[in-house]
Amino acid sequence: MTVAIIQVLLSHWRRHRLQLATLLIGIALATGLWSAVQAINAEARASYQRANEQLALGQHDELRNPAGPITIDRYLSLRRAGWQVAAVLEETTRIGGRSIRVMGVDMVAYPALPAVTGIEQSATPPDPADMLTAPGRLLASPDLARFLSNQTGLPPVLTSPDLPPDLILTDIGVAEVLLDRKGQISRLIILPDQPRTLPEIAAITPELERVEASSQLDTAQLTDSFHLNLSAFGLLSFAVGLFIVHGTVGLAFAQRRGIIRTLRALGVSMRQLVWVILLELSLLVLFGGLAGLMLGYFLAGALLPDVAATLRGLYGAPVSGEIALQPKWAVAGLAMALGGTLLASGHALIRLSHMPLLSGAGVQAWRTAAFNGFTTPLLGLLIILVGIIVQLSIGGLVAGFTLVAGMLLGAALLLPSLLSLVIAIFQRFTKGPIAQWIWSDMRAQLPGLSLALMALLLALAANIGVGTMVSSFRLTFTGWLDQRLTSELYLTAKDDQQGREISNWLAPQVDAILPIRSVELAHPSGPLFLYGVVDDQTYRQHWPLIASGADVWDRVNAGEAVLINEQLARRQDLWPGDDLIINREYTLPVAGVYSDYGNPTGQAIVSMTRLDQIAPGVEARRFGIRTHAESATELAHTLRDRFDLPRQAVIQQAAMKAQSMTVFEKTFVVTSALNVLTLGVAGFAILTSLLTLWTQRLPQIAPVWALGLTRARLAQFELLRSVLLAAITAIIALPLGLALAWTLLAIINVEAFGWRLPMYLFPADWARLFLLTLLAALVAAALPAMRLLRLPPAELLRVFANER
Repeated sequence: MTVAIIQVLLSHWRRHRLQLATLLIGIALATGLWSAVQAINAEARASYQRANEQLALGQHDELRNPAGPITIDRYLSLRRAGWQVAAVLEETTRIGGRSIRVMGVDMVAYPALPAVTGIEQSATPPDPADMLTAPGRLLASPDLARFLSNQTGLPPVLTSPDLPPDLILTDIGVAEVLLDRKGQISRLIILPDQPRTLPEIAAITPELERVEASSQLDTAQLTDSFHLNLSAFGLLSFAVGLFIVHGTVGLAFAQRRGIIRTLRALGVSMRQLVWVILLELSLLVLFGGLAGLMLGYFLAGALLPDVAATLRGLYGAPVSGEIALQPKWAVAGLAMALGGTLLASGHALIRLSHMPLLSGAGVQAWRTAAFNGFTTPLLGLLIILVGIIVQLSIGGLVAGFTLVAGMLLGAALLLPSLLSLVIAIFQRFTKGPIAQWIWSDMRAQLPGLSLALMALLLALAANIGVGTMVSSFRLTFTGWLDQRLTSELYLTAKDDQQGREISNWLAPQVDAILPIRSVELAHPSGPLFLYGVVDDQTYRQHWPLIASGADVWDRVNAGEAVLINEQLARRQDLWPGDDLIINREYTLPVAGVYSDYGNPTGQAIVSMTRLDQIAPGVEARRFGIRTHAESATELAHTLRDRFDLPRQAVIQQAAMKAQSMTVFEKTFVVTSALNVLTLGVAGFAILTSLLTLWTQRLPQIAPVWALGLTRARLAQFELLRSVLLAAITAIIALPLGLALAWTLLAIINVEAFGWRLPMYLFPADWARLFLLTLLAALVAAALPAMRLLRLPPAELLRVFANER
């Protein structure tokens, strides 16, 4: 009996193959867009986890020197006192024009690493003495090893698959030579096995700070907000795809009501029918979902390199640019497809299960009933209100996304009523029978097109909102770079001694030399980077302050106050007049807050004298050089030649700005791609709605044709209807998109990244999007219009011979 029921239900899809294709494509698109985002997130998080395991990061307490490197003497003092510690020298350098992180460890004392163990257990293990003595060995991932093999002046390279990309692992002695950091240590790892009685570390090395493993901020924590933003945009794309599924399933249920009435009359229970339909939908989800997973896999592969570049640029995250098929996100993608399809079909299933046995209403009545009355708009208003209440009462990033979801979903549910109202207004002021019929016919078709127009509304709002956010960010970021990167040249010396030599040589030739000195301090809010500045007009005239008290620079240069970046200000709720606790000994009032885009960590600025008091011995290797712009290029060449500096050690302002803008543009590649794809899915939704409603259009068109309107004229009206509905939807989407942009800039960005951006308006972008929307609607309506134009008159006459 069940097999017979399944065969009867499946016969519908054999007769309506276009609907079947539409449903499968809708499931595949929704699953593909969502799976692509989840694949990218899963690959990134897997890379973080692999890096932590491969390098034993965040597993042991550490000792750090707030003033800079740890000296060999301090290391030896701890070892002589009985402390079991392992030295690490770590720094990013450039080799062959590529930024590479070098990590040198004490190969004898450092905890066992998978890369070292794998090399030792390989078929041809190296001699341990070769690893520890000059020239040493470099361990690198296969891709990096191939790159390093083409470079000159490096020790032999060993390949290990157990290392993150763009990282060299070697013995600390080899790293000293490679980085030119003789006798320096970045941090000390406190090993787990220690003698029972040991003197306090503070008594041996009072300047070192112990950082607990649990308090170390790892990459996954830093990037949580980035991945949450990405997931939110993926969910929006998934929702737009589900509108296609919802519309197609609803139409299929409406068209199969006659079959279902017959099966009910033959004794099949509604409970059994519902279970069979659920089984049918599950099978369709399986086929569509598998196609979506393949689409998502290839889409993620295309987008991951740009995401990896963004994560490396912003957070220093070790993410490879290659995607791997992981069962976790594949199964989650299929589960999401099944859950989304059942959710999209739930309303139709409930209505079907409560349908009277002798109900005889047609498809149009079924569709009209779905959007009849005040229930849908009231539900939309309620959802918007809930989002606002959650944001006002709870706050935070999740509440911000709840507000966004409430605005978008609520506006989508309000759209049919708004469209009906606008059409009624136009109809009221329209004269002439043909024009009256066009508006009336448009209003009658709203139930069948509402879901597609909802998808279009969401896609347009997302494009306007995200586009406004990105363009506002770009405009603000460009101006901010002009304020922050004011020096014509930026120089990095090999060591402090060379830095002093260069400063002395430059002093009589340039307008100003601005030392760039900083130290990383442990702070309750996370890593705090403390910078020292000299008293110069460059800072007074250009530094981007967003909040300040009286005589801000005078107080800072006198050592009486501190400047903090916006991230630290919002994270700790510190503003001018509040006190910042820098460490146990120093607490300074906040004189001002400055914008610091693209930086996830806290920063503070004090006078150079105060920096030397807080952290004596901070290295002075980096400088900003103020000189005439026309002489900057010649001076850069002279500095490289005179002091034997590599090319990347002297960077011109334009090159640094270009590099910053490149990172910026890559940051929004994924969201821009999702915007374009979402808009394409919405256009496809309109096309499928028009095609699936084609057979139901003939009873409305035939009487008008019989009254004298030609098929060519009717085809023009079909195009006009589609364009008008798209235009009205686009106009409604504009305020929704601007509200979304404000929410992203004022709430989401602040909660996720710690900075707030000003909002700018871009009418030219809206005009281009409006024209693109009209073109998409025109293309979507072109095929149904061509069908009408080529329809034989006999088909239209047959309408009057059939009972409708």
